[in-house]
Amino acid sequence: MTRREIREQIFQILFRIDFYQEAEFLEQLDEYAKEQEASEADAAYMQDKIRAVAEKVTEIDEMINAVTKGWKTGRMGKVDLTLLRLAVYEIKFEEEIPTGVAINEAVELAKKYGTDGSFSFINGILAKIA
Repeated sequence: MTRREIREQIFQILFRIDFYQEAEFLEQLDEYAKEQEASEADAAYMQDKIRAVAEKVTEIDEMINAVTKGWKTGRMGKVDLTLLRLAVYEIKFEEEIPTGVAINEAVELAKKYGTDGSFSFINGILAKIA
């Protein structure tokens, strides 16, 4: 799988985080990993990253809320919020991913999964965080 495909898979499972309790979410993660046709290395990377983002959701949401006006995380669409969480995690906690790449990938996923204005909304917030 390419890094873009892996990131998209990570986004898809992270999207579920607000719909399940922690134990159920981890169960969903395990089931999702079994369904994917990914190499063992890719599957392990995805699981590790999803767990890492999930552990930092509160901290990430605080960073997002600190730069938004009128659009706190509780009010955001779930697609946008999930993409922001993933990108903020990559920007703040993954040194090997360049900031520009994290932002670009979030914007591209927003174009695919979000609403018409999602990509510009996400780009604006991430520009403030970066």
